Amino acid sequence: MTTMQEKAIHEPARSTPVRAEYDVLVVGGGPAGLTSALAAAEGDLKVGLVESRSFVGGNMTIGLPVLGFLGQKGNQIIHGLPQKFIDRLKARDGASEHRPCPLHMGITLVEPEAVKTVGLEMLTEAGVDVLFYTACAGVVLDEAGTTIRGIITESKSGREAILAKVVIDCTGDADVAYRAGVPTEKGDEHGGMQPPTLMFCLAGVDTEKLRTSIADQSRTYLTDFIPAEYFGQNKQFIVVGLRELMARARAERGLDIPNERTIIITGLREGEVWINMTRTAGVDGTSAKSLTLGEIVGRRQIDDIYIYLRDYVPGFDKCYFTKTAPFLGIRETRRIVGDYVMTQEDVLSCRHFEDSIAVASYPIDIHRPGDEGCTLMWSGDCYDIPYRSLVPRKIDQLLVAGRSISTTHEAMGAIRVMSTCMAMGEAAGRAATLSVRGNASPRHIDTRLLQKELRAHGAYLRDFPLPDPADAVTPRP
Repeated sequence: MTTMQEKAIHEPARSTPVRAEYDVLVVGGGPAGLTSALAAAEGDLKVGLVESRSFVGGNMTIGLPVLGFLGQKGNQIIHGLPQKFIDRLKARDGASEHRPCPLHMGITLVEPEAVKTVGLEMLTEAGVDVLFYTACAGVVLDEAGTTIRGIITESKSGREAILAKVVIDCTGDADVAYRAGVPTEKGDEHGGMQPPTLMFCLAGVDTEKLRTSIADQSRTYLTDFIPAEYFGQNKQFIVVGLRELMARARAERGLDIPNERTIIITGLREGEVWINMTRTAGVDGTSAKSLTLGEIVGRRQIDDIYIYLRDYVPGFDKCYFTKTAPFLGIRETRRIVGDYVMTQEDVLSCRHFEDSIAVASYPIDIHRPGDEGCTLMWSGDCYDIPYRSLVPRKIDQLLVAGRSISTTHEAMGAIRVMSTCMAMGEAAGRAATLSVRGNASPRHIDTRLLQKELRAHGAYLRDFPLPDPADAVTPRP
């Protein structure tokens, strides 16, 4: 008996028209893709950006704050193009200051609609050729199958090809790299991936009442890792915890809340909050069927979460539902296997890399695939992200930026936040520029020149420590 999975349709060979040719093609317009394209365009290159949705910004448009601009010692560690983007948002009242947070190191609130507008403005001003409503359906390789020449797209215009000297995969899911034959991994040792969240927005919330209740009655409204004094000092904030309230709501009302913590993020608009509490376990963000199930389940979960917030949490008694995020917030899918695989030890030991292209400090933060809990591990300071983790094995003329760079499951739990992804995106865009100008593979560019370019444009990098002179005279065994 033939199953549906075994059935196949053999399509006839056809000629695919080439829509455009670029020096650099960025696939994906999220935080990493946005800065990749802007960085390459600053190099006076012909740059294209392909995005499957109708807007840029990715996870910055679903109600999440941007985490990671500040380090664990309170210093700002992400500058350059990511900061320029925040500055443009602030000019439109679309972003807050970088605010210290005891749990997340730093949070930067952003207005989702402003992100879409400002991101597109900056891209068009820079001369980037943006193409929306277009999905990557395949890749174009050379005859040897080792060098990428472009991608195959599907859209209302049909099936087309876009060629480029360098392609940067900023899809978040390593879609381009995977289709090109780059080795990839998914999830932990059992294949379990962090569950996605469908964010939703409530208005009519008395955030002052919420803030002061936590600050003044911390024993009743206990938060995870965030002391009550924090809420006494900040009018815009993030709440993580209130576990006792949730337990009472479950016991008294039988509410189905698929999370062990309440997570509330105040918006920039008065009375608006975003809720990060749905949890669609088992969803695979690389499967359309699984993503669809995640949307169905996530929307079902909202009703009970809303009742809990309205009836049990201070300030929510007059709240009302306004909107859901435009798509599921995906925390983890594919990761490439690159020239270097970042590990948990690299993060927790605050490792320096000679080919560092970004500095990060966000803790290892894993929403565990198998239960409702979360694993958190702090390094105490900053750690570097090496350029080699952006360079995939097997395929030339391809770079990867964002959460799908070459890491272990644990290290990905640290580098996945948006400011870090933006910093990686800038590095990938400037690396592509050096590759095109020098007519060299991205794998073989001089990373010292890349670091010089990054610093010249305002990025922060730590100096690589010089070797101890004593090491040079120590005889090897």
